[in-house]
Parts: sequence; C-alpha cells; structure tokens
Amino acid sequence: MSSTEAVELENTTALGAQGCSNPGYQNEEDFRENQNTSGNDSSLRSRAVQNRGHGKAKQDEEQVTIELDSPRNKEDAKDDQETHPKGYLERKYGMIRDFYQKHKTTFRYIFWGILLAGYLAVVIAACALNFHRALPLFVITVAAIFFVVWDHFMAKYEHRIEELLSPGRRFLDSHWFWLKWVIWSSLILGVIFWLIFDTAKLGQRQLVSFGGLIMYVILMFLFSKHPTKVRWRPVFWGIGLQFLLGLIILRTGPGLVAFQWLGKQVQTFLEYTDAGASFVFGEKYTDHFFAFKVLPIVVFFSAVMSMLYYLGLMQWIIRKVGWLMLVTVGSSPIESVVAAGNIFIGQTESPLLVRPYLPHVTRSELHAIMTAGFSTIAGSVLGAYISFGISPTHLLTASVMSAPASLAMAKLLWPETETPKITLKNAMEMEMGDSRNLLEAASQGASASISLVANIAVNLIAFLALLSFANAALSWFGNMFDYPQLSFEIICSYIFMPFSFMMGVDWQDSFMVGKLIGYKTFFNEFVAYEHLSKLVHLRKEAGPKFVDGVQQYISIRSETIATYALCGFANFGSLGIVIGGLTSMAPSRKRDIASGAVRALIAGTVACFMTACIAGILSSTPVDITCHHILENAFASSLSQNTTDMVSCCQSLLSSTVAVGPGEVIPGGNHSLSSLKNCCELLKPSTLNCTWIPDEL
Repeated sequence: MSSTEAVELENTTALGAQGCSNPGYQNEEDFRENQNTSGNDSSLRSRAVQNRGHGKAKQDEEQVTIELDSPRNKEDAKDDQETHPKGYLERKYGMIRDFYQKHKTTFRYIFWGILLAGYLAVVIAACALNFHRALPLFVITVAAIFFVVWDHFMAKYEHRIEELLSPGRRFLDSHWFWLKWVIWSSLILGVIFWLIFDTAKLGQRQLVSFGGLIMYVILMFLFSKHPTKVRWRPVFWGIGLQFLLGLIILRTGPGLVAFQWLGKQVQTFLEYTDAGASFVFGEKYTDHFFAFKVLPIVVFFSAVMSMLYYLGLMQWIIRKVGWLMLVTVGSSPIESVVAAGNIFIGQTESPLLVRPYLPHVTRSELHAIMTAGFSTIAGSVLGAYISFGISPTHLLTASVMSAPASLAMAKLLWPETETPKITLKNAMEMEMGDSRNLLEAASQGASASISLVANIAVNLIAFLALLSFANAALSWFGNMFDYPQLSFEIICSYIFMPFSFMMGVDWQDSFMVGKLIGYKTFFNEFVAYEHLSKLVHLRKEAGPKFVDGVQQYISIRSETIATYALCGFANFGSLGIVIGGLTSMAPSRKRDIASGAVRALIAGTVACFMTACIAGILSSTPVDITCHHILENAFASSLSQNTTDMVSCCQSLLSSTVAVGPGEVIPGGNHSLSSLKNCCELLKPSTLNCTWIPDEL
C-alpha cells in the first residue's frame, strides 16, 4: 500500500468515526456513500499531507491496517448494520424506564415515606400496648427525629442563624473585658457552694477527690511544654464538660437509670457471642474462659462496629460528639473528631478518620490525637472488660467522660503555639468505608479483629510470664535482706499509692489500687481489670476482708474509682503501637510523633486519674443514701439479712469506720451505731472488735 493510500484510509477512518457519531448517518456505510460526493475535499487533504516522511507514512499504514483488520471493529460494524425492530415488551419497558428516570426522586421519597410511616405506626402501637416497655424505643425514635430535623434545619438556615446571632456576638466581644471576670467569679462561687453544700456533707473522702483534681491540674501545668502559652478555656471547659457528664450520669435519676439500662443492654447483646463460640469450640468452651469466652467478644464487637461504620451511623455520631466538644472545649476540628472517635473505636483506628490531614496538623494537635488514644478504650475491648464482671455502667461512663478530659490535659501539657490549618468542614468529612454491602462489612470487621485478638492473647501470655519471673527474681533479691515478700506488685503499690489516695480511694485500699495502676501502666489494662475482677468476686462472696493480715478485697467506692482510673490505653505497650500506627499514616511527621509520645502517655494517664477523681466526688451520694435506707430497715424486719446489697453496704460501712478503742468507735458515712453493731455481728470482721461498739443512746 502506498503512502497516499494509507493517508486516505486514515482520513477516511477518522472522518467515518465522526460521521457515525453524527445523528444524520445511521452507520459507517452510509457515511462512506456520502463521502463519494466530497472526494475533492479528500484529495486536497491527502495532497496536503503527502509530503510527510516515509517513516510516518509507514507508521500510519500499520495503524490503519490494525484499525481495519481488528475483529472488534468488524463486529461493531456488523452490529451497526443490523437493525432490529423493537418489540411490544421492549417498547413498554423503555417507556417505564424513562418514566422512572424522570420521577426517580419522587419514587424515592414515596418509598422512604412508606417505611417511615410504617415504623412510626409500630412505635405508636408499642407505646399504646405498654408504654413502660416501649420507653427505650420511644426515646431513641424521638432523639433520631430531632437530630435528623436539626441537620436539615442547620444545613438550610445556618447562615441566617449566624446573622441573627451576630449582634450578640459583637456585644460579647465589646464587653468581654468585664464579662470574663463575672463568669470567673460565678464559677469560683459555684465551686465553693458545691463544696460546702454537697461535697463536705458526704465526708472527707469526697474532699480528697476534689483536692486530687486540683493537684493533677497543678502538676500538669508545672510540667507543661509552654506554661506561659496555656489557653485556659480548653482546660476548664474540658474539666467542666467532664464534670457535667458525670453529674448527669451519676447523680440524676434519669441519667443513672439510662446508663444502667444501656449497660445491661450491652451486656445482653454481648452474650450472643456465646452462640458462635459454643459452635466453634464446643459446649465446654467456658472451661477456657479467656481464650474461648472473652476473646470471641472482641471478634463479635469488631464485626458490629464495622457494620455501623458501613451504614454511616458511626460517622454521624462521631460528628455530633466532635461538634459538641468543638463549640464547648474550643479545641480544633481535628482534635475534636479524633477525641469523639476514641469513645467508640481504638487508638489506631480513630486517626484514620482524619488521615489525609495528619501531615498538616500542628505539633500540639498531634499530641492531642495521641493523648485521646491513651486516655480512652475501644468499644471492641469494652465488651471483654464487661465479661470480667466489671460494672458496664461505670465502663460506659468512663469512656464518655475521658474524651473531654483528654483534650483538657493535652492542651495543658502541650499548649497550642501554631495556627491550625484544617477547617471544620474538612475535618467533618469522613469516608464511608470500602465495603460493598453490609455482609462484606461484617466479614471485614471480623477479619480485622484477628490481629487484635492475637495481639491481646500473645501480650497476656508474655506479660503474665514476665510478671511471674519478675516476682521470683525480686523475691530472691529481697530474701537476701530478709524481705522475701518483695515483688513487682509491692513496688507499684508504693509508687502509685499516693496517686490512688488523692483520687479518693480509702487509705487502706490505696495500696491495692496502686498495684492495679501499676499493672495497667507497665503491662496493660487487661491484666489490671483481670485482677480487679478477682477483687470484685471476693467482695461479693462476703468473705473475711483480712486473712493472715493480708487484705483480700476493697470497698465498693474503691472499686468504682479504680474502674475509672484503669479505663484507658495508657501503658508502655501501647506507646509502640501508637508510634508505629501514626508513623505509617504520616511518615513525614515521624520525628514529631516520637518526640511527643511520652508526654501524650503521661497526659492520657492523668486524664484517666481526673475522671476517677470526678467519679470519687460524685458517685458516693446515691450509694450512701441507698445504704442508709437498707441498713436502717433491714435488721428491723424478719426477712433474710444476708442479701448481696446488705452485705455490700455493711462492708462499705465497716471499711470506713474508725475504731480507736473500747467505746471509741466512729461509724463512717454518717451511719448509726446500731447499724454498725448489726453489721459487725453479721460479718464478724477480724479488723474490728464488735464489743468495742457502744450502745446507741
């Protein structure tokens, strides 16, 4: 083929492609027939390009030959030539499809409207049959409707609301100099009145918890990275929001009932793991409690969280909580989103919510991200702790309260000295995940938990083995000085005993709580909660508190404070996990991550301690009131007195009693001498001589 013919074929092919796309030509053959009438234009065009080099012509010849000889082109041309008349069903189907495409939005609204109406009808019917039984469903429905309406309202009228509030903002800005003094004075007076009318009436332990809260704030300020640059709004708002959450949950009746109900529902929900565990491991799977009972809960919860993430519910909740902390605490959008995410997901998963922005965050924001991970726990391991016998209500409360505390401590230990670059809109944009359907999301969540389960198992094996070896080595060393009782637990107890006492733990229990904190810090929280569950079990058995001079368990108040203090990932094992995880997400920030990790570990630990302090301030009043009622009425009736509540109240009363000698016994918690004497006769403690208790006048 000559170069001229090749060029002509090239032009013909190109123009044929254009002609086929023209609605005036049915196919390439029609276009070629029409092309014969425009041969002059083609010959002019071919002469214009005839002067091209021989190599170019040869290349064009090969391309045209390939184009013409391609089987696909021949088949396409053949298909184009064949015309099939549309049948009746095909025409009707096309009409219906076009009608649906035109009114697709309307059909979608009708579909969701029918589903919503059906759901509301079910809710109304359930409430009409038994409102008390349907109350949780009613509350969830009302909350969901409120937030959906709120989202649509804010999306449509946000700018108008800002315009309406702008005069008030300008007024605050112009008069802020004297308004801030009014606010600070009111805050100080409120704290003083609270201490006088509430905390002081409960006893010295609540005052110690408040003193511990102040002590931790002062210590963090003294060791701050930039003490002169501390912005106190995030610090006090974080502590205030933490206190407010604790007040609502632990002091108000609806809040306490709601979280108790939520804790029971979570516990019931986690029990469905037994169906899968019994099928895989057999009916006697509970014989290996931790491996076949606890670890499968992590798998189940991970699958559920992955499904919620696929549905977008988890992102929606995180955005709401993050926005709340943003407008109150005043933290940056990145910090708020990560802190909110850590309530539900782990310390390595929550930074994934903002992974595209990690290379651009400030050093203070990076420190806050790590602190939030250290001061909270993941939802997947929350179920494992509940299976140990730890109170689900306190675990859920600690997870929520520690989020604002982490931001407060992070901004106190490493204040912001740079200008954050990420805006609210960017930080709140979260991906929906890469799963194609709900079942795939569940499968991916279960598969993703394999590494977590393996990590928990091998770490426990290694840490408990190391603990046993360390205790044997320390005992051998202590035996040289006639002190064979020396162990890792004793060293940790002496180190952390002052910190546990300042949280409000009873002095005689602070030694054991300090040991638990040592387990959590140097090993992990699994080891600590496993030992705490043993103490809870011994207390519920109502056995002697001291055996051969060794304390066997702690009081209910000390258990509660310890539950809050241990509820975080702040340990040296997690230090490497956080550094490795964040470095893989933002390699350019490796130096900043490594330099701030230890400070973040300290800040996360103190955030858990502050949550425990607030629990110590707030958690005693309902228990004391209940115990007063139980002890004053139980011994007067002829019913069985050896109930769990009664034994617990008696144990709490005996542990808080001060006995100096015969006739000099002061019952704790403002209880009567009669209740103390009856409890002493019921439990027969080895630490108190019941004959020392005088008769009540």
